[in-house]
Amino acid sequence: MTINKILIAIDNSAYAEHAAEYGFNIARKFNAGVGLVNIIEPAMMPQMTTGADPIMGMPMQGTGIEEMELLDIQKNQSESIVDRTIKKFAGDMPVTHFTEYGSTADGIIKCGKEFKAELIVIGTHGRSGLDRLLMGSVAEHVVRHSEVPVLVVPMS
Repeated sequence: MTINKILIAIDNSAYAEHAAEYGFNIARKFNAGVGLVNIIEPAMMPQMTTGADPIMGMPMQGTGIEEMELLDIQKNQSESIVDRTIKKFAGDMPVTHFTEYGSTADGIIKCGKEFKAELIVIGTHGRSGLDRLLMGSVAEHVVRHSEVPVLVVPMS
């Protein structure tokens, strides 16, 4: 068995950092290329046509953050997460990185196909039961819909 390309999904959590460490170690053992993906889910800003708070009905003060500014902030945070992960784990390994916008699970799968990954590595928060039902599970969605093997790394 050979693995030539590994896609590692990361976010700003200890779970993702733990998975990244695993992914880079596997990449070293197989001399595989590494792709890092961080997904930016769109932040929803309420559309205010009346200038009133939709909950309290009171006039709203401007938040000072326009939609494009918010997108720039998210993009900068994403780049920071990727840069920090590369500095911590890559050493001299070349890394391809992706910043995708939209659904986290679908974005990971899309980037895996684009990168032609033969393995996807993702961390898990270990949610179960009602919490998983209400919150969803990115790892579970990726496992169910990926066309390549997925290594789900739990926090231990």
